[in-house]
Amino acid sequence: MISRREFLMAAVATGAIMGPGTAGRWTRAFAQQRLSEDALLEMQPVGNVTLVHITDIHAQLKPVYFREPSINLGVGEVAGLPPHVTGKDFLTLYDIEPGSPEAYALTSDDFTALARTYGRMGGMDRVATIIKRIRAERGDNMLLLDGGDTWQGSYTANKTLGADMVEVMNALRPDAMTGHWEFTYGTDRVNELVESLPFAFLGSNIYDAEWEEPAFEAMKTFERGGVKIAVIGQAFPYTPIANPRWMIPGWSFGIREEDIATHVEEARAGGADVVVLLSHNGFDVDRKLASRVDGIDVILTAHTHDALPEPVIVNDTLLIASGSNGKFVSRVDLDVRDGAVQGFGYRLIPVFSDVITPDAEMAALIDKVRAPYEAELARELATTDTLLFRRGNFNGTFDDLICQALLEEREADIALSPGFRWGTSLLPGDAITVEDLHNACAMTYPAAYRSTMSGQMLKDILEDVGDNLFNPDPYYQQGGDMVRVGGMGYAIDPNASMGSRISDMTLFKTGEAIEPGRDYTVSGWASVNEDTEGPAIWDVVEAWLAKNPVVTLEENRSVRVNA
Repeated sequence: MISRREFLMAAVATGAIMGPGTAGRWTRAFAQQRLSEDALLEMQPVGNVTLVHITDIHAQLKPVYFREPSINLGVGEVAGLPPHVTGKDFLTLYDIEPGSPEAYALTSDDFTALARTYGRMGGMDRVATIIKRIRAERGDNMLLLDGGDTWQGSYTANKTLGADMVEVMNALRPDAMTGHWEFTYGTDRVNELVESLPFAFLGSNIYDAEWEEPAFEAMKTFERGGVKIAVIGQAFPYTPIANPRWMIPGWSFGIREEDIATHVEEARAGGADVVVLLSHNGFDVDRKLASRVDGIDVILTAHTHDALPEPVIVNDTLLIASGSNGKFVSRVDLDVRDGAVQGFGYRLIPVFSDVITPDAEMAALIDKVRAPYEAELARELATTDTLLFRRGNFNGTFDDLICQALLEEREADIALSPGFRWGTSLLPGDAITVEDLHNACAMTYPAAYRSTMSGQMLKDILEDVGDNLFNPDPYYQQGGDMVRVGGMGYAIDPNASMGSRISDMTLFKTGEAIEPGRDYTVSGWASVNEDTEGPAIWDVVEAWLAKNPVVTLEENRSVRVNA
C-alpha cells in the first residue's frame, strides 16, 4: 500500500493533484504575459478545505517595493535547499523565466528595471480582494490564518501602538493568528489588543513565567467542509532574546517541541481530521520540527520572510512559505477524506498592485486609519540615487545609510545596525519620505546609543549574531541577518564553529586591524537593554538626510565571506 508521503511526493512530481495551482502554471501564464487578476488567482479547486495564509505584513497597508535577498545562505544539512536558494539558482530550480513578473516577485535579479516594469506589490486592499474572491468560491470551507509580525513596522502602527493594524485585520476576518513583534508593545498593550480581537490569538509555546501555565490559548478547532481542523499556534520562540525581555517579563517562550507533539496527539484524540501548525518559528526550525513531530499535515511558516512557489514536504507535512510585506497570499486546498489528507493543491498568489483590483471597503478603511498622519507620512526628507533595500545575510543599502548617519551624527568610529528582515525598498530617483524612513526603523525601542566597546567585545557581538544565523542546528537559530557594520570591515566563515567565524576586523578610517584590547566609540540602535539612552534612530537619520539631500552610496565592501 502506498504511503501518504509517497502519494504526496508523486503528486508534486507529476502535478496530478496540484494541477493549475502549481508554480509551473504560474510561470507559463507569466511567460505569456497574461498578467490579469483572473490569471493571478486562477486555480483548479481541490478537495473540501482551503487554508489561506498571510504573514509578516509588518504593518504595510499600502503597496510597496520589497527586494528579496541576493544572499540567503544555509548551513549544514540545509545548505543549498530552499529557501537558501537565490537569484539565477532560484529561477532555475523553479523553472522561472528571467525577467518575468514571477522572477521580479521572487528574486532580486534585475530588481530596479523589473520594479519599474511591474510596479509595486502588496496593499491590504488588494489582499482583501483576493481573500474575498477565495471566500466567495470556497464559502464556509475556508480558514484565514495570520502568521504574525502584523502589528509592527510602520509609522502609523508605532503611533497607534498597533491599533491601525488590528482594525484593518479585523475587517479581513481571520480565524486565528500568532505573534512575534506584536510583543514589543509590552504586556499590557498586547493583552489589551488580544482581548479586543474577534478571533483567536494562539501561542502554545508561551507560558506565564511565575505560574508555569499557558499564557494564551494553545489550539483552536474549526469545522470546515465537514472536516475538523485543529490549528496550533506557535509564537516566535526566542522573543525575549531577540527583543527586550523587560517588555514582557511575565512570559516565557521556547520551541517546546514536546508540547507541540502533545497538542497534535490531543487534536487527533479529539477527532481532528487535519492538524495545522500556525508557526512563527522560521523555515529551518519548522523543517526540523516537521521531521521530529509526526501527525502535522500543514505548517504555515513565518518569521524568516521566505516566499516559495511550491510546498516543501517533510515527514508527510506540507511546509508553506508565504513571504512578507503583503507581497503574497498563500492558498492551500486540501482533499480530506476518511479522516486524513488525501491530496492538495497550492497557489502562491503574487499581489501585483497594478493588476489586483483594490477592494473599495478596505481602501476606505485604510485611508481612514492613515488620515491623521498623511501630511507627515508624505513629508520628503531627501532623494536617493541608490537602490535602497534591507534584505541580505550581510548588508543592505538602507542599513548602509543608517550606519553612515550614526557614524557622522553620533561622531562614532564604528556603527552597528541590526539585521532585521523587515523594511521596504526604494528605487533610484525616489524621494525618501517620513513613511519610507519609518518603514525601516519603526519600533518601540529606537534609542540610538553611543558607547565605548573594546575590539574583543565587537568580535563577540559579531560571533554571537553569526551563531544565531549560521548555527548548523536550526533549533539554535533566531532568524534575521548579520548585524550591519559601518566604519569597519571583517571576514566571516559561516561554516566555522562558534567563536571562529569572524576574522580580519579592520577600522576603515585608519586601515588598521581592530585590536581586542583597544576601545572604540560605537553607535547603534535597537538595543534590548532597558536603560539605553539616546535620540530615536529616525531623528538621527533625518538630521543626516537634511545635510545629505541626495543619497549616493558606494558599494558595500565591509564583509568578505569565506565559504
